[in-house]
Amino acid sequence: MPSTFLNTFTTMKCIISFIISILLVLPILAQQKKFKQQRTSEFNDSVKIVTKKLGININSKYDEYAPIVTADGLQLFFTSRRPFTDKEIKKEKTSKEKIYISNRKSDKDEWDPAIPLPPNINDPIKNISNIAITNDGQKLLIYFDDEGNGEIYESELKGKEWTTPVSLGFPINTEYHESSASYAPDGKTLYFVSNRKGGIGGRDIWMSTRTPDGRWTTPINLGEPINTPDDEEGVFIHPDGKTMFFSSKGHKGKGGYDVFVSVNDEGHWSDPVNLGEPVNGPGDDVFLVLTANGKKGYFSSEGSNKDKDIYELEFIPNFQLKNKGPKLALVKGIVIDAETKNPIGAKINVIDNEKNNPIGEYKSNEATGNFLISLPSGKNYGLNVNAEGYMFHSENFNLPDSAQFKEYYIKIELKKLKEGTKVILKNIFFDFDKATLRPESYPELDRVVELLNQNPNLKVEISGHTDSKGSDEYNLKLSQLRAKSVVDYIISKGIPANKLIAKGYGETQPIDTNETEEGRQNNRRVEFKVLSTEAK
Repeated sequence: MPSTFLNTFTTMKCIISFIISILLVLPILAQQKKFKQQRTSEFNDSVKIVTKKLGININSKYDEYAPIVTADGLQLFFTSRRPFTDKEIKKEKTSKEKIYISNRKSDKDEWDPAIPLPPNINDPIKNISNIAITNDGQKLLIYFDDEGNGEIYESELKGKEWTTPVSLGFPINTEYHESSASYAPDGKTLYFVSNRKGGIGGRDIWMSTRTPDGRWTTPINLGEPINTPDDEEGVFIHPDGKTMFFSSKGHKGKGGYDVFVSVNDEGHWSDPVNLGEPVNGPGDDVFLVLTANGKKGYFSSEGSNKDKDIYELEFIPNFQLKNKGPKLALVKGIVIDAETKNPIGAKINVIDNEKNNPIGEYKSNEATGNFLISLPSGKNYGLNVNAEGYMFHSENFNLPDSAQFKEYYIKIELKKLKEGTKVILKNIFFDFDKATLRPESYPELDRVVELLNQNPNLKVEISGHTDSKGSDEYNLKLSQLRAKSVVDYIISKGIPANKLIAKGYGETQPIDTNETEEGRQNNRRVEFKVLSTEAK
């Protein structure tokens, strides 16, 4: 992120109003209603604003700016010009731009003392600035001013070590200037700003997708109504995957860069809405980031001494909002070995169950086992966790369009692939009181097929289970029919019938209470059990 743009922040009052507008206007935008600037005072009456300048663990007497946060708000990256080399520290001399990181355990805790990222990222002789971080904090986008030609680089967290930044290369980086950027929640879609040829104006917002082999597709100009014949800058995609904040000189505004918001509905961006006064004044308004729940923002502001410092903003509604913020689920968790409890670096695939389309591929950190995934509302998600030598694990998150923000924490204990290993297949669906597989089940069963193809010596039992409602005889029959439906599907994909046994247990093996709907739902399940790993 070039330092010239970092001089464009307006007053703290404008930033506060910006956050208020975002949080209360989004439900209106989603319903395609028009934002009315005269409601600003009503917003101020309706929301208690708590703004604080971050303390000495983050800020110094030197410039700090360009804050970016992980979706859960527990990791903060920023750029600082505090002394970096031993010589600079001794002379208390301003340094070139360098990237720092701070952590905290919860959003109620203070930030830990910031530390610089390692030398393989913070080159002592270059200006290095952070641009964006993926929701899970595993990939960092970095701005390098290569011979006056700004380019975007990426570093990945491998265990506890950041890799040496690698240029995103062509077609993202060109002979022109690429500045700000933002990852979509899937971790593979990139929105970025460039003044390359082929756009509508000077700086435009473009989009590209990373293919499975690591290459980037030819960037697509977002076109109208986002881009204009003038400049756009400061793009930020919220973890809900639908809401984009950006700055523009070309849309109708108060002057210079103004901040706008647009919502994507089935592939079409809504007409950008100017957040109005006092957010957008006669100067330039660029750059701000939000957490996934939309309750906190981070920004840099210039104080009376002209030094830039980082501020944290929290808003507290004074009334109960019907819309409780962004519509998404934030899924956090840890992947460990079921026996040793050691962390595992596992692959995590997210599937749209209804369309059988891959949404994204993620990884748990190999040193900690931690992962974080943002799931925008509006889909039935299947989450599958895989590691070599282990039985896969599945989770289901059915999030209708109306689903409000919710945070989940799951502890995933992967079991070694050996005799006796048993797991629940959580993305197997049947119609009520029937044994016919619904199409949403196919992605999960295809993973079972893949596992059996990779391990041809496995012999397994597919078991069906019910809750206690209904007669024992009926439940036993239904569970047997459902287990058989699963086995029949697997056989239809080429797995030998002698490798599979279908067994119905009815209500005889509950894993939860039958006194609550949630407990009964847990008891209605299909399980996969390894009977043998030996060739016979």
